[in-house]
Amino acid sequence: MSVAGLLLAAGGGSRYGRPKALVELDGRLLVDRAAQVLQEGGCDPVLVVLGAQAEQVRAATDLPHVVVAHDWADGMGASLRAGLGRLAEGPADACVVALVDQPLVGSAAVTRLRSAWEAGAVAAVATYGGRPRNPVLLDRAVWADVAAAALHDVGARTWLRGHPEQVTPVACDDTGSPYDIDTTEDLAALLDPQSPHPPPDDRRVTPA
Repeated sequence: MSVAGLLLAAGGGSRYGRPKALVELDGRLLVDRAAQVLQEGGCDPVLVVLGAQAEQVRAATDLPHVVVAHDWADGMGASLRAGLGRLAEGPADACVVALVDQPLVGSAAVTRLRSAWEAGAVAAVATYGGRPRNPVLLDRAVWADVAAAALHDVGARTWLRGHPEQVTPVACDDTGSPYDIDTTEDLAALLDPQSPHPPPDDRRVTPA
């Protein structure tokens, strides 16, 4: 049984001012950091979905598996559809979906999601403080339905909310943080040792 990694990194970063795939943290691009987390969590292959400035991202990285969502501007749903569509052409039995702008997510969260799937979960969602966040694992059997429901700036959320009986929550509080970088201020807060992570107004409370 194989679990692929699916990293959504296609957005233009309108609030940040440039694609977050090209943002650096501690001397490394966020896209490289996130791909490594999936790999260290046991995902193989790791497919990265690019969109905005895709050629620049490719030139700046060594990503072995890439698909370009040409309709990336439509929102996250377009990226998820492009990624699941490409993975469906291969042999993976499941995939872990992660977002490029959450650099504090740990590889242990990915490992726990894989373990939940190996124990029979059709979908597994990392939770922090009891709230569903990212990453998310999806069994191959539901990829087509998830893709069909992924519209505009909504990823797997619609399908997950519509099928709670198939979703297994996986506590990942001690593996990292789902803190997401939307603005340059968010990055500055992340680098500030006096700033709590995630901040009190924790924003993205729904997965993918």
